[in-house]
Amino acid sequence: MTASDLRRSPLVWVAAAVLLLAVPTAALAVLDPVQVTGANGWVKPLKFELSIALYAVTLAWLVTRLRRGRRLAGALGTVAGALLVEMAIVLGAAALGTTSHFNTSTPAYAAAWAVMGASIAAVWLITAVVGVLLWRSPSGDAAFDLSVRAGVVVALAGMAVAFLMTYPTAQQLTDGRGIMGAHTVGAADGGPGLPLLGWSTAAGDLRVPHFVGMHALQALPLLVLALSLVARRWPAAAAVLTPRVRWQLVALASAGWAAALGLLTWQALVGQSVVAPAGAVLVVSSAVAAGLVGAVAVVVARARRAACGARGGGTAPALRPAAP
Repeated sequence: MTASDLRRSPLVWVAAAVLLLAVPTAALAVLDPVQVTGANGWVKPLKFELSIALYAVTLAWLVTRLRRGRRLAGALGTVAGALLVEMAIVLGAAALGTTSHFNTSTPAYAAAWAVMGASIAAVWLITAVVGVLLWRSPSGDAAFDLSVRAGVVVALAGMAVAFLMTYPTAQQLTDGRGIMGAHTVGAADGGPGLPLLGWSTAAGDLRVPHFVGMHALQALPLLVLALSLVARRWPAAAAVLTPRVRWQLVALASAGWAAALGLLTWQALVGQSVVAPAGAVLVVSSAVAAGLVGAVAVVVARARRAACGARGGGTAPALRPAAP
């Protein structure tokens, strides 16, 4: 698939459309003081617009990597247009000064929420199908293939965290307000949160693992790109960052990202804020982080020793930029 084909992808048009919407939405976030669950009502649709654009462009690019099944993947990509419907609902709710998610207070709001749920399920299925096709279409670069496969799997798990948000709390089942579900665990939605992101600083928040998991789809392939750029920029690094070493580093990063998703989900479900881990969550998270850093250090140290042995020297080569 050529760059021209990529530009004609319906997914790219979806991304362009929501990015255009982001301009007036950002202006409204500044000019219109509407509040929804204690926060600026226009910030949520703005975050959705940016997230949908990133997802659509990423999926369109992944489709270009396929050797087989491009026609099927392309057809499935058109279903991503359902995201525009979801975006319209989120924007409409902000304009009405109400919440779009979990809102079943009227038949109209309940129907809109059901449409959004169907759109989310369709996006999950699209990603899963493209992931299967990518698994069956190796590129010849083991590190890149691993980054894409792991990225899709972790992203699907991160997207699935959203389904945990749809369970109503005990209070919601009895208060009759028509809100069935929440982002926050251990407190009501709308409390103190991080700037812009809105993640709760007082209780657990399932949006954190949802966000982290979804963006494995971008972060892990970008890691491969970064390692390749370092190898090209620093000739001595090319001897260290062999295909095997790059694969090992990507494998560790993938395991670490998956572990972070699991730990953040655990932290949210026990009602701990992302900025205040404590108890077993803190202990296990620290152990995992230390183990990951140690494993990376071991891989790099072994690779440097191997590079020195290949050169017949006694010390590791200095990493100096290549001459322009």
